[in-house]
Amino acid sequence: MLDVKLLRKDPKAVEERLKTKDPTIDISDLVRLDEEIRQIKTEVEELKAKKNQLSKEIGEKKRKGENADALFKEAEGMHEKISTLDQSQKELEKDFEYKLASLPNLPMEGSKVSLDPKDNVCVKTFKQKPEFAFPFKNHVELNEKLHLFDFKRGAKLAGSGWPMYTNLGAQLEWALLNYMIDIHRKNGFTQIIPPLLAKPEILYGSGQLPKFEKQVFKLHDEDHELYLIPTSEVAINGMHYDEIFDEKDLPRKYVSYTPCFRREAGAAGSQERGLIRVHQFNKVEMFAFTTPDTSELVFEEMMKSAEEILQGLNLHYRNMLLVTGDMSFQATKTIDIEAWLPGQNRYYEVSSVSNCTDFQARRSQIRYRKKEEKPEFVHTLNGSGLATSRLMVALLENNQREDGSVAIPEVLHKYMHGTKELRPS
Repeated sequence: MLDVKLLRKDPKAVEERLKTKDPTIDISDLVRLDEEIRQIKTEVEELKAKKNQLSKEIGEKKRKGENADALFKEAEGMHEKISTLDQSQKELEKDFEYKLASLPNLPMEGSKVSLDPKDNVCVKTFKQKPEFAFPFKNHVELNEKLHLFDFKRGAKLAGSGWPMYTNLGAQLEWALLNYMIDIHRKNGFTQIIPPLLAKPEILYGSGQLPKFEKQVFKLHDEDHELYLIPTSEVAINGMHYDEIFDEKDLPRKYVSYTPCFRREAGAAGSQERGLIRVHQFNKVEMFAFTTPDTSELVFEEMMKSAEEILQGLNLHYRNMLLVTGDMSFQATKTIDIEAWLPGQNRYYEVSSVSNCTDFQARRSQIRYRKKEEKPEFVHTLNGSGLATSRLMVALLENNQREDGSVAIPEVLHKYMHGTKELRPS
């Protein structure tokens, strides 16, 4: 959530920066509501002061044995007016909070301004695109002989977009997850396993609600109001909801593996089949709480940890600094790590590392204290480390051989109990 002080100080400048993310944003209603609320608060304070003065006058008349009916009547009128204004203020504040919570984070100063993802800036590449001396296949075609996934039975259970991993496919998926967790733990991240369900206020705190209400899965249960987490970023941010860190305990870096659940919108064409666009996928997530002056340093640490995984797998990738219009709702700065998928003839995001500054912390009331000073909001950062569905596609398609077999990267061998390749059967 944005700092209201910024809106009051220079609403025009704030709106201009927000429009670089979404040109439809108009904060005039928000500014008007803020002014109305402050006017009501001033009026209520003045009325309460007058009412207190009347109470003193009524007390004086009573002590003197004089009639105070007129003053009583005037005080009652003030009480009713204060009550009416209080109710109006509550309604206006509710509307104000909703509109404020619907605004995205401000992009970092100096971010490239564009609404077109094609303008994202490549800041790094690793290795070159693989070249094949034979007609290569996409992962769905490879799977016809390798039998790693059962898309039909997954659809039988839950509908399209809910994949099922089988036999060596399941083992390779588990190997990837363990390999990634080990890398992040080595790099100073504390592992957690959070619940897969979260309360509405937890999703609100991370920025999922109210903006993305229709993109998350909700549990229909008369006893619980819970959502399936779209990413463990939601759960880790919520771990410290309404808490205050000691400055010496920051930065705090976590890593978590969870399944993630999202309503993937859009038409799924021939290039979106298989594991490319699904409702449930596995992801290892990095998340950090930092002081404002260390958040960029931790951002670089998260990037290095994510890249170490891809470099160990010997996969070609590129790092793309996102333009303002391609950043997520919560982010002020984002770099996407995109792996090359030969079968799709394009790059796909396998990791996205973002600095959210104090945006989520303000919504979740997560702060830190410097000695005896007044608490300040922390900065939060998140990064995929990595999402396995598209990473699995990258592994299969980049390591395929002419006979339809697939070489398993050496770093995964110890997790595969001796299996070094996948062969058609």
